[in-house]
Amino acid sequence: MSIIHVILVITSGILIGASKAGLKGIGIISVALMVVVYGARQSTGIILPLLIIGDILAVIYYKRHVKWLYLRKFLPAMILGILMAVYVGHDLPEEIFKVWMGGVILVSVLIMFWWDYKGAPSFPNNWLFSGSAGIAAGFATMIGNMAGAFANMFFLATRLPKNEIIGTSAWLFFIINIFKVPFHIFSWETIDLSTLKITLLFAPSIFIGFWLGMKIVFYINERYYRYFLLIATAIGALSILI
Repeated sequence: MSIIHVILVITSGILIGASKAGLKGIGIISVALMVVVYGARQSTGIILPLLIIGDILAVIYYKRHVKWLYLRKFLPAMILGILMAVYVGHDLPEEIFKVWMGGVILVSVLIMFWWDYKGAPSFPNNWLFSGSAGIAAGFATMIGNMAGAFANMFFLATRLPKNEIIGTSAWLFFIINIFKVPFHIFSWETIDLSTLKITLLFAPSIFIGFWLGMKIVFYINERYYRYFLLIATAIGALSILI
């Protein structure tokens, strides 16, 4: 690896840690950086163990803030989305997937901005909405570790407080990322001993990013945290399209 590649991977690790600490939305940047270094397919297996390290830190730190009701609503649909992606992932044209995913996220964010502007008490928070968002998130996380925007969309719709959004999503992604590991090892063969060596090498950057993320999230109030998630989600959607 060149010095530039090392810097990109360390930066990606710091962003993953900060994202898991609560700065949701910036994780899409870490995915993009890893794609630059390792390529679209191989990077999914390299980044997954790094994500799991961040998940463990988040689950431990925000363990008092999880809302199991919302986890039960979102998790089954997300698992279904993963299984769909495992089945069709080899044959799906990447460009079609990116346009579809980015477009759906952007439209959803615009709708939520409109609902906030109109002062609506809540966004549709039923099984149809959570199921659709969950399937899309599961598909996106298996194809490219890009479920954050769809998960943000769901948790913003619930209007949970900041810490409960972080705590619930921490458990969600911890379970989902563990569930994905066997598929990456045995089906897609993107995780092996060589990729795990890379994980160990860059794991300290996750801890640094998580510490920085905790400090920043602490100073963001509830209202501005919601706007941060909306803006970060929109930027993530644009990044996918571009």
